[in-house]
Amino acid sequence: MACASGSSTSLLILLNKSRLSPQSQKGQQRIDSSLSFGSSHPFSGARRRTKVGLRRMAKPVVKAETVTIEKSGIKVVRNPPESKLTELGVRKWPKWGCPPSKFPWTYSAKETCYLLEGKVKVYPDEADEPVEITAGDLVEFPKGMSCTWDVSVGVDKHYNFE
Repeated sequence: MACASGSSTSLLILLNKSRLSPQSQKGQQRIDSSLSFGSSHPFSGARRRTKVGLRRMAKPVVKAETVTIEKSGIKVVRNPPESKLTELGVRKWPKWGCPPSKFPWTYSAKETCYLLEGKVKVYPDEADEPVEITAGDLVEFPKGMSCTWDVSVGVDKHYNFE
């Protein structure tokens, strides 16, 4: 039995060998822990039983929500569904990349691109704030737009001009 106490709370951890199941002999333990608070605390006398052992847990599947924003004439679709990328033929588009850098750019045609890697702040001329794009974004730049690209993480992208 082990006990650690503080001024107003006590934590009591008991290992009760008589409660060990056959599974416990295969590497698992039952640990009874008791939280002891002052008698006025709402959890006074509460007990919690926890089973500790080596187990494989399935990794949670996190599906990011698709969000579309339009700012300064730039349309950004964050986390587009794979069906949309397939419909557009994105994986068949040519690829372009660059290391971290800063440069001006003018779009002579509408460009749609899908960032595989990278992080960029695009500063459209005549705009007060940049548009941030990152890996996983599907982005449309309008024809005739002039801007400055500030690439903080090297870019690898598929692109298509219309």
